[in-house]
Amino acid sequence: MEIELTDGLERRAALHAALADPARLRIVDTLLVGDASPSELAGLLSMPSNLLTHHLKVLEGAGLVTRSKSEGDRRRSYLQIIRSALDVLQPGAPRPAARVLFVCTANSARSHLAAALWRQASEVPAVSAGTHPAAEIAPGAVAAAGRHHLALPRVRPQRVGDVRCDSDLVVTVCDRAHEEPGLGADLHWSIPDPVRAGTPEAFDRAFEELSRRVETFAPLLAAASTN
Repeated sequence: MEIELTDGLERRAALHAALADPARLRIVDTLLVGDASPSELAGLLSMPSNLLTHHLKVLEGAGLVTRSKSEGDRRRSYLQIIRSALDVLQPGAPRPAARVLFVCTANSARSHLAAALWRQASEVPAVSAGTHPAAEIAPGAVAAAGRHHLALPRVRPQRVGDVRCDSDLVVTVCDRAHEEPGLGADLHWSIPDPVRAGTPEAFDRAFEELSRRVETFAPLLAAASTN
């Protein structure tokens, strides 16, 4: 299953280019919390008016900043951020997905934690499986879920072939599983195996990294329509 996350790529690149200057970032940061006239902005930033004019031209040309006439002194204008333009900086609109399948070798820790974290973050269903499933979920994974108040179903590890559907978006969270011939994952998250270390710290590190990855990726997927 191919994942396309490049909608509006040229537009995003143009916006990033417009923001690739510390002075312009300062202007955007200032205008995010309040509007200002050019003279007020120059004073707030201690920036020469000619330099401010240059940077505003770039930001306005990129569609990040607009001006509105004052309702009082019509000779005055106020600069405002076009907030919808900043939304475009996110990597693409959410893509429909039927289900996410998280895979590791034993299906005893990382894939189970990833699926449980995903269920908290997304309406897209999630399951997990292993290329060589263990007999049970690792006690360290159960303990880590408890420390982080994560609901982790106590189910028997499953084999990928018994779980996988053609419509699944497959995410490997284990280097060994990802490198197995024929698996054909859509995405790979290289998460060190906490079972090998066996310490609470190792499981917590895996949990935190999976949580970060899920938080980043979940907004990019939307539940596929059942119609």
